Amino acid sequence: MKLTDRPGNATLVLLASLYCAQGLPSGLVAHSLPVLLRQHGVDLGLIGLLKLLALPWLLKVLWAPWVDRMGSSRLGHHRGWILPLQGTVILCLGGLALLAPHLLFGSAFWLLLGLLLLINLAAASQDVATDGLAVRLLPARWRGLGNSLQVGGYKVGMLASGSGLLLLIGPLGWNLSIALLAVGLLLLTLPIWRFRERQLLPRHAALAEPAGPGLLLRHYRGLLAQPGMLAWLLVVLTFKLGDALGSPMIKPMLVDQGWDTAALGQLTLISSLAGIGGALLGGLLYARLGALRSLLAFGALQALGLAGMALLVGAGGKPLLVYALCLFEQAADGMSTVALFAVMMSMCRAEHEGADFTLQASTQILLAGLVGACSGVLAKLLGYQALFVGAGVLAAAMLGLVLWYFLRVRQTVVVA
Repeated sequence: MKLTDRPGNATLVLLASLYCAQGLPSGLVAHSLPVLLRQHGVDLGLIGLLKLLALPWLLKVLWAPWVDRMGSSRLGHHRGWILPLQGTVILCLGGLALLAPHLLFGSAFWLLLGLLLLINLAAASQDVATDGLAVRLLPARWRGLGNSLQVGGYKVGMLASGSGLLLLIGPLGWNLSIALLAVGLLLLTLPIWRFRERQLLPRHAALAEPAGPGLLLRHYRGLLAQPGMLAWLLVVLTFKLGDALGSPMIKPMLVDQGWDTAALGQLTLISSLAGIGGALLGGLLYARLGALRSLLAFGALQALGLAGMALLVGAGGKPLLVYALCLFEQAADGMSTVALFAVMMSMCRAEHEGADFTLQASTQILLAGLVGACSGVLAKLLGYQALFVGAGVLAAAMLGLVLWYFLRVRQTVVVA
């Protein structure tokens, strides 16, 4: 396959299925279970423990190098991780489907948390192998399209196990709804089951260091020693800071203007679809625009969308305006995320793809998480309007780092 060739439909279906599968556990934990637990009278403090279930996604950087190094000689390297890990999630969901909800949300609550932690551990580890597989499968020019599938597929999975599950539980009940979720995940496993990795993606052992003691240090020290990598990580660290500052306060701002749960749920669903559409559009445009122009153009749209939220302060009674701005902001977010992830893939070394991408992804959420945690305090001190304008200005200012990297640093770095 040439570097300019568009990946085949089988490759696109494979990646879409894997990323959609990853979104299923996240939607269940983040959106469905808090509602169901509260409906069954579970204490808010215990519901808050669900946040700890995301720890494997933050800590996976610690074991990602071993996912790159160790694999199955019979199943294929990445496939040898993905199949058993996705099978583990299916079995856990099957176990949840066999238990009565009044037990899971009552005396067996800690069993529920344990199964959910195992699901997140398996899904986070599978993500490392999936990202490594995606980097190897996608020609450089089409990594934007591949990341469209990553962003879009993940959101589809979250919608299915979030909003979709809540809609199904009413007529079908907990057990049948979770069973259907497990069956859906089983169907999403078929493309990777049929994928002939050993024939299509042979390993190059000479490029990989042995998986012995000190692998973690050797792996990341080697990545950070790449020319321009520290400068690139600074771009990764800051590119989404404006979004992290502004987006958490959009829904609280609308709540303060009288939007109820049903109206916000509908807005969330439609804007999520806009985000998926934006991700797909961004991936297609990335192939034409390239890395620098995509980051600048999509980043500028992201900044404009965040600043535009200031127009909604005091305008909550104008649903058409709310929908227009929220859909634009979500579409721009999808486009900018796809562009960033595509360049991150280009910075991965051969035979180090999964862990190299994982470190960059972890870097991306590190500072963004801290800034997001401060967004509520800043909204209270400055007001919503100033917060959104500030978020837009911050997002636009970070584009200066993008220009600095590509124009001053990139000549020492090979970015396809």
